[in-house]
Amino acid sequence: MYTAVPKSGSPFDESVKEPGLHIWRMEKMKPVSVPAEMHGVFYTGDSYLVLHNGFDEHSSVHIWIGQNSSRDEQGACALLSTHLNSFLKEKPIQYREVQGNESDVFMEYFSRGIKYQDGGIDSAFNKTQANQQSSSTHKLYQIKGKKNIRATERELSWSSFNTGDCFILDLGENIFIWCGGKSNILERNKAQDLATAIRDSERKGKAKVEIVTDGEEPAEIIAVLGPKPVLKEGSPEEDVAADQKNAVSAVLYKVSDMTGKMSLTKVSEASPFHQDQLITDDCFILDNRPCGKIYIWKGLKANEQEQQAALKVAEDFISQMKYPLNTQVEILPQGRESPLFKQFFVNWK
Repeated sequence: MYTAVPKSGSPFDESVKEPGLHIWRMEKMKPVSVPAEMHGVFYTGDSYLVLHNGFDEHSSVHIWIGQNSSRDEQGACALLSTHLNSFLKEKPIQYREVQGNESDVFMEYFSRGIKYQDGGIDSAFNKTQANQQSSSTHKLYQIKGKKNIRATERELSWSSFNTGDCFILDLGENIFIWCGGKSNILERNKAQDLATAIRDSERKGKAKVEIVTDGEEPAEIIAVLGPKPVLKEGSPEEDVAADQKNAVSAVLYKVSDMTGKMSLTKVSEASPFHQDQLITDDCFILDNRPCGKIYIWKGLKANEQEQQAALKVAEDFISQMKYPLNTQVEILPQGRESPLFKQFFVNWK
């Protein structure tokens, strides 16, 4: 699925080094730039490449995989991420993001949350653009979460509702924010932010946004959804366990022959680890299973082929360990270690 980056030629130019957020959707194995007004909208049948350049000259490259995207498209996205990483001199931290289990770093790019839209390449931009001015748009989104809020398109039916979440009913000229009695304040705020974003970006500010309380649905909602039944009960999400609790359950592996048949050598089966266990000539996997995440650490002196193969190693490891396909992956060049990675080590310097 992955091949080495060619010595000459690149699908990217110098503009990718400009500060800010750059997003591409895979189309016929090529990256197509996503316009700024569509940032934060992800089609479930597609794969995306996301680059964030900070003003501190640090960059992060993310592969985002929709739950209905094809393996060919995912492979093309992974290969292009390798091209982009090489173009940026192997400096970015790389992430593998799967729909519904995105990293905190990824979610922070989208202050209004993210929206999952049904469909893929064929429908994502052509049909959507045609419908943006139409008052016949009928869509329902469920808003869920506490820290990281996600809006997921649901079946346009009362059966999709529950009392613990907020929902956005997009009827084109009218956008209703419906809040369940047990929904939390962050969900309500994010639902309002997202509804406003839909109005401003997709309706050019011409739609009306209205907040609706459970039990006080206007006639327009009843006309679309029908008589309201007794809704499912919702329960507040449990708080995420503290990072310190997860840190004690991790395993460190040294990776050999990354470009051929992967071989793993267990360095330590419990954290905290020691920084000198990471050898600059090699690459390592830190497996934080309770947190649903693995880290790939790339030594500065690891050869070019090994550095480029890091993403494939991560996917092979997930397959070999029979971990869920939505396991998060963070690939760290030596010198760009994140605070969450460092917490697994004693007295990191």
